[in-house]
Amino acid sequence: MKEQLYTIPLNDAVNAEDECPFCFIERNVEQDLLDFTLGSGSSYMESDIREETDKAGFCRYHFQKMFDYGNTLGNGWILKTHYKLTIQEMKKQFKSYSPAKMGFKEKLKKNTESGNNTVASWIREKDCSCYICNRFADTYTRYLDTFFVLYKKDAAFREKIKNSKGFCLHHFGDLCSRADTALNDKEKQEFYPAMFTLMESNMERLFEDISWLIEKFDYRNKDADWKNSKDAIQRGMQKLKGGYPADPVYKMNK
Repeated sequence: MKEQLYTIPLNDAVNAEDECPFCFIERNVEQDLLDFTLGSGSSYMESDIREETDKAGFCRYHFQKMFDYGNTLGNGWILKTHYKLTIQEMKKQFKSYSPAKMGFKEKLKKNTESGNNTVASWIREKDCSCYICNRFADTYTRYLDTFFVLYKKDAAFREKIKNSKGFCLHHFGDLCSRADTALNDKEKQEFYPAMFTLMESNMERLFEDISWLIEKFDYRNKDADWKNSKDAIQRGMQKLKGGYPADPVYKMNK
């Protein structure tokens, strides 16, 4: 299949021979979004972008990423207008709040969390809302779709996947969910056994790398070859949950 502009990032991720091509893509897209949100292009000064960030806000994880990124002025402007809108919403929630009356059955419940508390519900919605997460989710969905377009139509891509290091469990779960709608019954009969074999062999590979890393701490093995175990901890963590535990902090280019 002839390479198209939209297939290049996914092919690059697979060619990187990483523990998971979707982790590779996730890191690149997230860094691009941090550059877009806080970088030298000053997107945070555009009224339409600030309207979106004010409304969506950011999750705890991405607030940490934004702080580490290092643009104090940009973070300040984003926080100022987001605070302004949040305070307005908060006052509206407080003004309209009325404690729910508890009946006999509710009083018997030991669980103190109530789904009828409108203030708590509003705060939970704010916690789940994030401008960067939302933008990434849209992009990630397109990459999942692209994966299956290539997997079905490009024999070379399909072989590269079957001979790759597989995926982290986190992204493999997403891949399986997408496969249920992206593939027909016949295609699923081929896809799942191949991917299950791929995942099993690569999880075993990581297990062996971690096991040998531990053995290297035995004085009897101090002169033995490290084999592929030197970075087994970060790769082992990535394989289970995704991401890159050993990555340095991503900072703004000055």
